[in-house]
Amino acid sequence: MKKQFRIKKNEEFQAVFKQGKSFANRQLVIYYRKKEEQDHFRIGLSVGKKIGNAVVRNRIKRLLRASFQALEQDIKPCYDIVIIARNPAKTMDYTMMKKSLSHLLYKEKLLKYSK
Repeated sequence: MKKQFRIKKNEEFQAVFKQGKSFANRQLVIYYRKKEEQDHFRIGLSVGKKIGNAVVRNRIKRLLRASFQALEQDIKPCYDIVIIARNPAKTMDYTMMKKSLSHLLYKEKLLKYSK
């Protein structure tokens, strides 16, 4: 992911958690906040230590980043999005991860084609 598409600072994560909305399915939790001054979306990824060791956590983050890149053209701009992985995410492959992520984005109307 390019630097301009990432949320890295703790203050930015906390702003999304406190001022944003959330939705979840079994594998992922999404927090999002609209920022009108932005012309593109930004994402932050969080995978806790309870999920597994560093290898497992990094694999989940890689799958999430790849899923976001595949859906990049369909996601509405001017949103900050934070994704938190839950325990079932460690057994998922790329297609399952992408499907789960697109389900969350569709349900919360963050995709361009959702009404």
